Amino acid sequence: MKNLVDTIKNIWRIEELRKRILITLGLLLVYRIGSFIVLPGVNSAALGSGSTGGSGLVDLLSIFTGGAFTRASIFALGVMPYISASIIIQLAGIAVPTVQKMQREESGRRRLNQWTRYITIIICMFQAPGYILTYVDADARPVNDAMWMPVSTIILTCSTLFVMWLGERITERGLGNGVSLIIMIGILARLPESFLQEYVGRMQPGQGGLVVILVEVVLWLLIIAGNILLVQGTRRIPVQFAKRVQGNKQYGGVRNYVPLKVNAAGVMPIIFAQAIVLIPLYLSSLWENPPQWMLEFSRYESIGYNVTLFLLVVAFTYFYTAITVNPNQLADDMKRNGGFIPGVKPGKATAGHIDELLSRITLPGAIFLGLVAILPAFAIAAGVKQGFAQFFGGTSLLIMVGVLLDTLQQIESHLLMRHYDGLMKTGRIKGRQSATYSMATG
Repeated sequence: MKNLVDTIKNIWRIEELRKRILITLGLLLVYRIGSFIVLPGVNSAALGSGSTGGSGLVDLLSIFTGGAFTRASIFALGVMPYISASIIIQLAGIAVPTVQKMQREESGRRRLNQWTRYITIIICMFQAPGYILTYVDADARPVNDAMWMPVSTIILTCSTLFVMWLGERITERGLGNGVSLIIMIGILARLPESFLQEYVGRMQPGQGGLVVILVEVVLWLLIIAGNILLVQGTRRIPVQFAKRVQGNKQYGGVRNYVPLKVNAAGVMPIIFAQAIVLIPLYLSSLWENPPQWMLEFSRYESIGYNVTLFLLVVAFTYFYTAITVNPNQLADDMKRNGGFIPGVKPGKATAGHIDELLSRITLPGAIFLGLVAILPAFAIAAGVKQGFAQFFGGTSLLIMVGVLLDTLQQIESHLLMRHYDGLMKTGRIKGRQSATYSMATG
């Protein structure tokens, strides 16, 4: 306890770190306040009376926005349009050589950021009317007001841009990872309510009582520990640098490592897989009596939903790892800097060796990530309420673990820079953003 108090004191002594923490907390508070402001003209008491109120898609989006989606808040769309735009630009960088070249240059990256903002506006202009027509019940909307729809669309679009601006300010002047922190704070905002509902339910006669609650909490903590191992797990490839002499100084001759992450794809495979699995849910709304197989995909606990989700997560993990980590580029960079893997020839042989190791470590990482994606279904099957079960796995848990590790890493780097002890007595915190390829060039 004394070490914790000393660490907090050290954090507060560093003026820059103190300002960054206060700015981050202040901007996140602005976001949370805005998530409770309902769209003008909407009757909040009539919300949720429609047939879509309990669909899996609504639950998922509500988690990412901290409940703003189901409250018809001005922040109902959150940062999801911005994330969609970022994914479009990222995929364009893989398919379009011009965009790929722009990603390597500072001026090109600034231009791509501007394109991302424009694409965000376009996505909002389509998503906002769709959200209003689909999830804001007719009884909750103003009657005979022709201007309400376009005004609400403009408000939702401008609010998304404001949330995006908050994220950029947190990244620039706060603790970094602004957009990720906004998503995480929305997820965490749902945790106390979900846990309270689970606690009240378990304390009812015949529901297990406090013992079952303690068992659930212990299992939840073990799952979080497993996710931390998944996020931080790396396979280090030794790299030796050739010696070279310039004047009276000798350079190189040192050994370093190429850290290949067990889960190089991060949370993206789950996001993509869930987006595809929810397509039947969209299609089922077009039929008056949809087929049974479509209805299966509207329930988290259904076998068809979870088997399909697991297989898609494994497939997307390999796909996203393949487009994120390029063994040929790693081998070329290594050769250019005078480095080589002991016992492996430079060039194509090195690329093949890295690709083989990457395939080996990606398989267990993909399987574990697929299990994490379907863990909420197992929790629901075990009797956990759906709200609390969402925190046993899936995108929510991975985002929470990854963003918290990144934030703690930022704080620890400030402490170590000022010659204070780190957050842990032994070892160092590693976040998600550790470089895939990092080595000294002499």
